[in-house]
Amino acid sequence: MSKGITSRSEDYSQWYNDLVIKADLAEYSAVRGCMVIKPYGYGIWERIQAILDKRFKETGHSNAYFPLFIPKSFFSKEASHVEGFATECAVVTHYRLKNDGNGQIVVDEDAKLEEELIVRPTSETIIWNTYKGWIESYRDLPILVNQWANVVRWEMRTRLFLRTAEFLWQEGHTAHATKEEAVAEANQMLEVYADFAENTLALPVVRGRKTENERFAGALDTLCIEALMQDGKALQAGTSHFLGQNFAKAFDVKFTNREGKQEHVWATSWGVSTRLMGALIMAHSDDQGLVLPPKLAPIQVVIVPIYKTDEEKANIDSFVTSLQAELKSKDISVKYDDRDTQRPGFKFAEWELKGVPVRVAVGARDMQNGTVELARRDKQTKETVGQEGLSNRIQLLLEDIQQHMYQKAFDFRETHTTEVNSYEEFKQVIETKGGFVSCHWDGAVETEKRVKEETKATIRCIPLDAKDEEGVCIFTGKPSARRVLFAKAY
Repeated sequence: MSKGITSRSEDYSQWYNDLVIKADLAEYSAVRGCMVIKPYGYGIWERIQAILDKRFKETGHSNAYFPLFIPKSFFSKEASHVEGFATECAVVTHYRLKNDGNGQIVVDEDAKLEEELIVRPTSETIIWNTYKGWIESYRDLPILVNQWANVVRWEMRTRLFLRTAEFLWQEGHTAHATKEEAVAEANQMLEVYADFAENTLALPVVRGRKTENERFAGALDTLCIEALMQDGKALQAGTSHFLGQNFAKAFDVKFTNREGKQEHVWATSWGVSTRLMGALIMAHSDDQGLVLPPKLAPIQVVIVPIYKTDEEKANIDSFVTSLQAELKSKDISVKYDDRDTQRPGFKFAEWELKGVPVRVAVGARDMQNGTVELARRDKQTKETVGQEGLSNRIQLLLEDIQQHMYQKAFDFRETHTTEVNSYEEFKQVIETKGGFVSCHWDGAVETEKRVKEETKATIRCIPLDAKDEEGVCIFTGKPSARRVLFAKAY
């Protein structure tokens, strides 16, 4: 099959778009800025959902669902929140259409809403209005709720998975009796995200804190995980916010504490989205297509038969039936691609494009020799191995692929993290090498904005493991106590 994928080195952006479409992950829809996630792409998202949902429940959270529509007045209750989202909000003003008598469907002006509704860009306001009715006493706390939902942020420049007007995500919203509990929750969920990224997505991440300028609108503190893509740009892969009492005060959510006194509730929110699909693609894939980590791949092993006669096919079928049963008993997902409408070479190229970690090819001669051809997607290598003990060999191979993918991405990040001590050096690295740039910053919002204006690089985070180190800001020369990470980003 002709893959028709632009080379990464030729045009990284086009390579990404080609891959998303050719690998059957998603496509643009009739609605500008929105996407159709196709079955194979949604299968990967379902894996992300299932694994994260299990981890959320293991940490005591339950799923719920809140309305898609939010009264406009709710947004005005938390000033920084509405300011942060105002330019991205889609607004519902009417609830009915009508025929104008000339065959045209128009808005019925008699059906104007008394209060306009916002299509949710995030759910803090509607949820905290709801929590007001759930919380009276310290006995009602904590509330540990998550929802899987869609949200709308009216982006003008879109890219499949990375930035679309509508996208899928999960958003956790928790309520606590004390500041300490809320801070611990925000930290815990950041670690859940980081562990998932590293151990499931094979994606090394920097755990960090956002600067005041980059914080979530309405938060007192935003923690994040930042990953590096193969083009040297950073991608924010998940965030966890300590909201303090801002939303509780905005919606007057109080509780009676153990001493019998009224106090405002403490809050967090945290989320990841279908952006993780973009991170997965850009961190690992190549010019031949997707490269999926085994722990996330909907299909971990594909088996392709090579035969000429019905007798040869029947012999191979018998072997494959046994192998499939062994693999499934080890919780390994497997597909037997015995379509008679495509040749083996087409199938090899198709599954390579879709990033299936392991391919097993077995032909009539293999059946005579007791062998198969075993190919691994990450290294694009293949070898002839014996059929005996094959399921155990595949299990170990999948583990090795998972580890190799993580190590490859980790090594890339390490070689593309550069420490600089002057603004000239900073600009040179940003323009020629890319990646993370570690440098001193004076802590001023104005400095951060000036650097962004001049270089398009932003402070991705203040690493949580950043050591105290006296220095001077690369831009102003003012004192600095530790280094931060700058990068151009998606």
